[in-house]
Amino acid sequence: MTMGTVAAIGARTRVSGLALAGVDVLVAEDPDAVRSAWRTLPGTVGLVILTAVAAEALGSAATAPDPSRPLTVVLPG
Repeated sequence: MTMGTVAAIGARTRVSGLALAGVDVLVAEDPDAVRSAWRTLPGTVGLVILTAVAAEALGSAATAPDPSRPLTVVLPG
C-alpha cells in the first residue's frame, strides 16, 4: 500500500511552518485562492490540512465523506 503525500492549504502565517515537516504548502490568502488550490491538488495527495478559514471557504466540498477525495483535517481556529 502506498502512502499519499500531505498538503496544507491556508494563509501563509498558518501553514508555512508545515513545510519543515515535508508538507506541500499551498498558500491561499482568500476564498478564491483556497478553491483554486483545492481544485489543483495532485492525485498523489492523501491528506489535506486546512486552516479553519480555508475549510469555511470550501464548505462541504472538503468535509463531506467521499472516497475519491483525500482525507482532510482542519486546524483549530
